[in-house]
Amino acid sequence: MSSTLIGVGVGPGDPELVTVKGVNALRAADVVVVPVMAAADGTATGERGRAEATVLHYVPGEKVVRVVFALNERTDRGRREAAWDAAGERVVQLLAQYDRVAFATIGDPNVYSTFTYLAHTVGELVPGTVVETVPGITAMQDLAARSGAVLTEGTEPLTLVPVTAGSAVLKDALAGPGTVVAYKFGRQAAEVAEALRETGRLEDAVWGSALGLSEESIRPAAELDGEPLPYLSTLIAPARRDGVRGGKL
Repeated sequence: MSSTLIGVGVGPGDPELVTVKGVNALRAADVVVVPVMAAADGTATGERGRAEATVLHYVPGEKVVRVVFALNERTDRGRREAAWDAAGERVVQLLAQYDRVAFATIGDPNVYSTFTYLAHTVGELVPGTVVETVPGITAMQDLAARSGAVLTEGTEPLTLVPVTAGSAVLKDALAGPGTVVAYKFGRQAAEVAEALRETGRLEDAVWGSALGLSEESIRPAAELDGEPLPYLSTLIAPARRDGVRGGKL
């Protein structure tokens, strides 16, 4: 097989945040695969995902192919892996038909992306498949720009934590010296707020969801009241700084 599978990062949701290279890759592809969530019976829910909505700003709908992933499955590993296998087989079929198949993923294809699992599955089914990626703007970059939060200065480290790994992992990161970004924390909003309070990192922290979309929400983390937030919420807890220019150099 000489076809190419290319993962294209389409950013956090705002269509204007797709890179020029990303747009060119989408348009150059023969088909663009987009992930859709699976219903209980394994079929597509019919809900248009954020990646698909972004892609449709740049390519016609007839070029888009929806492939079901268990994106919302967190407990049933067997069901999740069966969905990965089925998605991989579908993409292999497309690669047999077309020279260039793109997969659109929100954010970046190499940062907590469904594309990682797809590429791994396709590589096992058809060893030697050519896989490429086009980087995309991440939610933490977009939230930093929209909120004014500075991600890093000088020698500060930057730690990215998926809160699905547990609140203990987040607390460990917050105890460190640098900026901490938390992804996928909406369902654990109460635990996140408590971790921020316990580590003294609540005051300057900010969270956001649906960035660049009509339902966008960006708030100080101090306003977290324990109520669940959208799953794809992002938090930035900036490093502790003394306000001196270049103080961390």
